[in-house]
Amino acid sequence: MSWENPPAWRRQQILAATRTVAVVGASANPARASNFVATYLLASTRFEVYFVNPNAREILGRPVYPSLAELPVVPDLVDVFRRPEDLGGVLDEVLALDPHPSTFWLQFGLFDDDLARRAEAEGLSVVMDRCLKVEHARFAGGLHLAGFDTGVITSRRRE
Repeated sequence: MSWENPPAWRRQQILAATRTVAVVGASANPARASNFVATYLLASTRFEVYFVNPNAREILGRPVYPSLAELPVVPDLVDVFRRPEDLGGVLDEVLALDPHPSTFWLQFGLFDDDLARRAEAEGLSVVMDRCLKVEHARFAGGLHLAGFDTGVITSRRRE
């Protein structure tokens, strides 16, 4: 049996309950997806956003922490931009926090059934192979079918 993401209504609940987000694998390079998502999170959400990357000191004018353990808070949601082979170690870091974050979120292209089951067994909500920016924009009413902000909030397509 293959693990499945929570349905849209549950992902919307997760985002509504989230106050703090740690972006693990955040990059200062504007060409990287993590930088694009971080820019969106800072500009378009009410989330308190923290960046985790052992090789950076500052991203988007914000301090960067070398590990989750060094954050000044335990985040509600950990958004992961790392290679598939690094995900187990990131989950270990998440589980070492006390209390645990409530959500372990893996970006597009990252999916691991066993990792999801392990995280859920520890009480975490898990979302995989989904973009936090896209999901937030979709639930906030600002995402067009093609993926950009139309400025129009409606469920009806233009004729």
